[in-house]
Amino acid sequence: MILEINTDTLRINARNTDAFDIFNIQHYIGPNPYLETAALVFDFALTGHLPPRPIEDYIAIISDRFPDLSEPTYDSFAQLFARTVSEAGKLDMGLHLDRWNLKPYKDYIRVSVQTLHARTQRGVIYAVWDWFEAITQGEEFLFEEQIKALQETFRRSVYGGPTVYALLRTAGDQGIPAFYLWDEGLMQYGYGKKQVRGSATTFDCDSHLDSDFTTRKDDCKAFLSNLGFPVPQGDVVVSCKEALNVAKTIGYPVAVKPVAGHKGIGVTAEVQNAEELEFAFDRALDAIPENQATQIIVEKSISGVDFRLLCVNGRFVAATERRPASVVGDGYSTIAELIERENRKPERTDSATSPLGKIQSDDSMERYLGEQGLSTDSVIEKDRTVYLRKVANLSAGGLSIDATRTVHPDNIILAQDIAQHFKLTCLGIDVIAQSLAKSWKSGNFGIIEINAAPGISMHLRPAVGESVDVPSHILDTFFESGTAARIPIITFNRISVQDLQETIDHILLQHPDWTIGAVCRDAVFVNRSQKNLHRDYNKNVQNLLRHPKLDLLIAEYGEDALERDGMFYHGSNMVVLDNPTETEMMLTRDIFDHSIVVIKEGDNVSIRREGLIEQYTLGATEVFTRVHLKEIGTLL
Repeated sequence: MILEINTDTLRINARNTDAFDIFNIQHYIGPNPYLETAALVFDFALTGHLPPRPIEDYIAIISDRFPDLSEPTYDSFAQLFARTVSEAGKLDMGLHLDRWNLKPYKDYIRVSVQTLHARTQRGVIYAVWDWFEAITQGEEFLFEEQIKALQETFRRSVYGGPTVYALLRTAGDQGIPAFYLWDEGLMQYGYGKKQVRGSATTFDCDSHLDSDFTTRKDDCKAFLSNLGFPVPQGDVVVSCKEALNVAKTIGYPVAVKPVAGHKGIGVTAEVQNAEELEFAFDRALDAIPENQATQIIVEKSISGVDFRLLCVNGRFVAATERRPASVVGDGYSTIAELIERENRKPERTDSATSPLGKIQSDDSMERYLGEQGLSTDSVIEKDRTVYLRKVANLSAGGLSIDATRTVHPDNIILAQDIAQHFKLTCLGIDVIAQSLAKSWKSGNFGIIEINAAPGISMHLRPAVGESVDVPSHILDTFFESGTAARIPIITFNRISVQDLQETIDHILLQHPDWTIGAVCRDAVFVNRSQKNLHRDYNKNVQNLLRHPKLDLLIAEYGEDALERDGMFYHGSNMVVLDNPTETEMMLTRDIFDHSIVVIKEGDNVSIRREGLIEQYTLGATEVFTRVHLKEIGTLL
């Protein structure tokens, strides 16, 4: 049924010319009364100022942009609005945000949509609202521009990096808790003593000494050479004059790169003469951070193809061929026009899920074009491929091609031998070879550098070839399952400080070596030591789950906290409810299969455990605390 027009609802956002109103937008950081995930919740109503067009008119226009929205039958404008927000919230990036819910009230419908980055999702809600109003007015609406702006907002967020997003999404699929630590700028996977913290593919269990060592390319190269692995001949220089002397000694072509560098920044390959070397030296110099000494590697260029070999936990898992950015001529367009056209392709969105980045135009590209007798104004004959760079830098628009299944066993052993010398979860090994299908022992194979924080997008979403599920390999290193990433959690809807302390003591009698975190609305404890109570209730919960020694969490979640912010975590191993409200009953919604639920209503108690329900009445002098303490013993 279509929502009836109501003129009595308090209007907060709608204009007098609007047909729809969106108001009371609220962000929930986790499970809440409306949805079991983090969500933006808002109220939707018709204003009564302007009658909407038939709902079929909106469906026809919206489904032209989102074809999947044409299939279902919609009972209300609110349902269509919610589905549109959910679909638009994927930002054409394939984001995993697909949960939404409606809860009708007398004068409005409450809409909840799954959220990852609140600011981006709020922008999606307003963009869809503007779109609905434009349809009502019969006006054109540039929705594509809105999506592009929102993509950029998401890219700038802490979740917008392709590696972070891939790990976060995989963690969610595997039931591994994950959240961002704003103060530290790190992601945390798992709770309490089960946790692992990291930035992209670098984790707190990694050796910072080994990680630093990989950035010292000269020392690292010498180390690999001592192990008998193939590295190009060369030397470290501090001046252009020294660079010219080294190049003269080893012979052109050479490669030039800063000792302290990453992501191919400042790297120039296939330098053919002194003039090119001077340019390459200056480029490498510009890439050196201000606090780093001037040290530049000049080494023999090896002819062949650029490959990345990836190891996780000392084991080879993936290989990718990397080709420089290129364009294909059509006989009438300039290179600049071909680049612009190529960058408009949907697979080049520079997003967390796109297989290709946008082609970057800079001095290095123009110089390389000049070496080929071309410029950005040159018109390329039909079907001719023109490479825009010497270096296969994916962040500058290069092409990734999966090569995992082609790798020769000798090359796999080589990669693993290198990786096992480093206490690093992830290690990327960049090599030049004619083909990975041939053994490195046959010659014309060189290790260019190794990386302690390798990106994984090229393996997970190659532009060509099969995907390798690198995020699962990484998380499997730490957690055998989602359960292995969690500590037991006991949730109350209400508990006094005295009962909380008694519960802590009861558990410590059974497990004296445990560290127990506990929080209620009046206090925070680690074992019996009282800690500072943060005014943001969920911040107390997060701080406890952040504790690297925590064995168990006890948390109170009353109606006020659930209605205001939602829950920080998803799922409990035991839920104890004392005369719960309808909102507090949601605590039983997200429990696990083997969880225990204890509910007291008046003097009546019900206990649900392993699919069985037990019911009884408390005695005249029997306290409820005795009941849940007994069940905690069963749980632990």
